[in-house]
Amino acid sequence: MAPPAIASAKLTLGYPLYASDFDPQNSNFLLVGGGGGEGRTGVDNKITLVNASRKQDISEVVDINLSKDEDSVTSLAVASSTASSVTAFAGINSSEKDQAADRNEHLRSFRLEYPPKRKVEGAEASDAAKQEYKGQTTPLGRASLFTPSKAPKKETYQRITRLSRPCKVNGGQLGAIATGLAPEGEIVLFDAKTNGPMGPWVEARIPLGKDLEAADVDIMELSEAEDVPPGTFSIAYCTDYEIQVCRMTLKQKSVPEPQFVYSEPFPDTFASSNARPKFRSLRFITPQLLLLSQNRPRRGGADLLLIELSSSQRGRVITRKRLHNAINASTALSVTHLAPSTPSKTTQHVIAVAGQDCSISLFALEHPYTSPFKSLKLRLHTLLRSVHPLQITSLSFSTFLPPQTAQHKTPPQYVKLASTSMSNTVIVHTIPLMPYPPLSEKSPKQRYVLKNPGRGEMAQLGLSVLMTALVIGLGAFLLQALTEMKGLRPETLGARRIQEYIALPHWLGDGANSVSTAIGSISQDASAASSSIHNRATDGFSEISETITNSSDAAKETLVNTPEDAKEAVSAALDAAAAAASELKEASESYSDTASQTISSVAPAAKSQASSRYHHIRDLLSRHHLHRRHESPEKSNIPHMIIQNDEDAQEEGGLKAGFHRVGQEGAEEAKKFEELSEKEKEIWKEKLKKAGIWTAAEGEAILKGVFFGSVGTMIGQVVGRAVA
Repeated sequence: MAPPAIASAKLTLGYPLYASDFDPQNSNFLLVGGGGGEGRTGVDNKITLVNASRKQDISEVVDINLSKDEDSVTSLAVASSTASSVTAFAGINSSEKDQAADRNEHLRSFRLEYPPKRKVEGAEASDAAKQEYKGQTTPLGRASLFTPSKAPKKETYQRITRLSRPCKVNGGQLGAIATGLAPEGEIVLFDAKTNGPMGPWVEARIPLGKDLEAADVDIMELSEAEDVPPGTFSIAYCTDYEIQVCRMTLKQKSVPEPQFVYSEPFPDTFASSNARPKFRSLRFITPQLLLLSQNRPRRGGADLLLIELSSSQRGRVITRKRLHNAINASTALSVTHLAPSTPSKTTQHVIAVAGQDCSISLFALEHPYTSPFKSLKLRLHTLLRSVHPLQITSLSFSTFLPPQTAQHKTPPQYVKLASTSMSNTVIVHTIPLMPYPPLSEKSPKQRYVLKNPGRGEMAQLGLSVLMTALVIGLGAFLLQALTEMKGLRPETLGARRIQEYIALPHWLGDGANSVSTAIGSISQDASAASSSIHNRATDGFSEISETITNSSDAAKETLVNTPEDAKEAVSAALDAAAAAASELKEASESYSDTASQTISSVAPAAKSQASSRYHHIRDLLSRHHLHRRHESPEKSNIPHMIIQNDEDAQEEGGLKAGFHRVGQEGAEEAKKFEELSEKEKEIWKEKLKKAGIWTAAEGEAILKGVFFGSVGTMIGQVVGRAVA
């Protein structure tokens, strides 16, 4: 079943966009930022508040016009919001002149006031009334938190800005910023609850070392179940090849030594290249479960990894999912939690990954709240292709605020996904959710999900393999039957016998008893042939079923540990099915052409035979040809069909036929057709043609093994009649 349609709305601004974030309390408002940099391009540097309340239309609410003498917005995060305003942090470098003087106030904070609610909804407000709102923006402060660079050229900028959710106990909020293009990478943790980045409120620093930078950072508050003090946060970050995790509380003013979690192993010694995949993005799913995007060497593809953290903070990969083959590298990642309104044993996250081909892959991850997680499946929901004309720079999900209960009168629920691009475009997708269990089922605990967690990926893959095997088996069966009918393969299914019975002409005439006997014999033989075909088909499909059953355990182990092998196996099976279907099609077309030509050539003779009354010998000849093919050649004393000249048999064209053993009376001078001389063969063939018993289109094969009386006797009779 195809997923529900996803509505989208597009807005084009006057500057390239690099960052975005939704108001966590109000999904109707979105902040985006970017610009052309320090005053050489003529392109403005801005932060724009976007009204995203409508599915099909988004619009600008207010802009923060930044200085053209400073850098563009490189990162952005919403800190807090009220019903009337939103506070955000942004990474904006100072001018090159200030940076050279070691005054790079890269961390900025702003407050933007929301328009009145009726203006947001916009249904009852006129265009003139909308233009009255100019918007109020207030810069709260700026600060320089990174350790000053000692490099001759100052290029360090604030590449990452990440904020935690407000603490459940005291409302505290932890922020993290990370360097880009710094000689020595650094992560700075700060208290994000203050009104602005002013004063000595740096909580801790995490030095990364020379030529090392954080690819991504994420923060999550730990619950009371973790046996930690209230207000404790877990901070995870990744470099190109390693993942580190540490814990801290606000006002701690120091951070314990980060713990190594996982490192991408080096390739095999004999590998053609020693390049390793690089981590691109990182997000917490739970405090014990991390999601990462990873790019393969030489733009060879991208993967999603789920890493489970043990009690010692060591990590192990429990799921690895390769993105679509068209995606050579991932550029952005975003995650949102579909939190249930009532306690539940499992929950679901929605994951969005942007590729270098401007596509967005949407996944659903169903998982328990706590470890052990065993094997989790990233289930693809849909692939949005060519979302933007140029590279996607950021992805942001809105926060899902579930209704208290899922009822029929509850309005449809959605989660929004915003994406920005260097092409000056921002697009908001409105993704529909569904209640689970369905509202038709009476369940006290219902929640909203993106993808029904019912049938697992293993069951789906098993069904796909089974259907593929059945298609291949059916295709092979039909192909074998067609090739047997054409005589291109040895007879194993008995299809040739069925074909001959179907193609055999049974002309209805006066010989009712003969026809009845022939039909009875044919019915008996056809039943035996049909039973043979059924038994062979049953045995064939039993072998297929047994093969699939015997390999199920190995398939399960392969799917859990190396899903790529399973994917390749299914792909190979589908390729085999396609090849069998192609071969079947070619054989069918060839058989159809041959049958058409044969029908065209035989039609005139068939019409003549249909009007003929010489049915008895014709039936005997066809039955003799059929039985001769199935009799053992060692049986020399079996009855043979003998055709003789008989001028009294007017209804049979002057011929009579019967079955005799060679040497019996009436068969002394008879010869097989293949033993006749060429002249005798021509005389008999001409006689059979005139009698309507045989046509040249049927060939001489049907006459082989048939005994013919002496031609001399026939000629003598003709001469005797002429003299008389």
